[in-house]
Amino acid sequence: MQKLKVLFCLAAVLGTACSRSQSMPAPGSPGGELVIWTYDSFISEWGPGPEIARRFLAETGISLQWVSHGDAGSLLSRLLLEGAGAGADIILGLDQNLAEKALASGLFEAYRPAGAAAVFPELVLDPDWRLIPLDYSYFAFVYDSERVSSPPASLEDLTAPEYRNKIILMDPRTSSPGLGFFGWVQAVYADSWQDYWRRLAPSILTIAESWDSGYGLFTAGEAPLALSYTTSPGYHLEYEGTDRYRAAVFAGGHPIQIEAAGLLGAGKHQDNAKRFLDFMLSPAFQETIPLGNWMYPVIDIPLPDSFRINPKSGTPLRPPAAQAADLSAWAALMSGLRSFIR
Repeated sequence: MQKLKVLFCLAAVLGTACSRSQSMPAPGSPGGELVIWTYDSFISEWGPGPEIARRFLAETGISLQWVSHGDAGSLLSRLLLEGAGAGADIILGLDQNLAEKALASGLFEAYRPAGAAAVFPELVLDPDWRLIPLDYSYFAFVYDSERVSSPPASLEDLTAPEYRNKIILMDPRTSSPGLGFFGWVQAVYADSWQDYWRRLAPSILTIAESWDSGYGLFTAGEAPLALSYTTSPGYHLEYEGTDRYRAAVFAGGHPIQIEAAGLLGAGKHQDNAKRFLDFMLSPAFQETIPLGNWMYPVIDIPLPDSFRINPKSGTPLRPPAAQAADLSAWAALMSGLRSFIR
């Protein structure tokens, strides 16, 4: 989250803070321990982390120590800073937009888990399985149907005068959904992407640092549209009993976000780490994802009834990863457009 993130979690919706490190239960259980770095929301009280740790302990006797580092972008930055001395065994929560940079570090070790054959083939990020898919969803604009009668049906629609000061976005430098949207714009508008941002600026109420803060503003009623996921409406149906919040479906498709975990070559608990990655692709892990992380599982298992409200993109998009120079150009551009944005 962060994902990113992306990535969508109950803690973010409720504005709940997450602790930096959690052991579930305390280290020292008979099967040993395992250190996993991830993003905040994954190990929140309402995220899937606590239940995953309980199930993994029951099955293997291995205690998980979760260590959170903000969102997915912060997670990768911290890993690249600390390198082989990071002290983690597994990194969980990077997505395809961060994959190239992560794999270029040389810190990840190839491991094809048991159950890899059951993963939907289109989700495989790396043929050597240095990054292993754990869940996925699609970026989309979620809208309040009580305030928006005609939802947008394309990126260009977002620039219409009727959406002036009505959209909440996230910063692509600090947020995985923000980075996903940045790539989405580049994929659609190619060399004209900066012109699109100029047209879009009047529609933007604010650009939040993270998905957590941005979606929190949306649910608080600050704006009727926000960048999120196609799976977000299911949360509101499941826990609030309302179909008020819906995902706008764009005819041109929606970018897919694939979250993954990877085995670190310098980790001290290699055998335990491999057992966890095997477990990650099992139904016992995957069935915690829909209602815990509000993403889709990467294997074929039944979905909760509340997922019926979530549209699936008929045209999944895979924009190339954003380049650092383009992100710098975006920051300079938005600085010049700050008069439009809160």
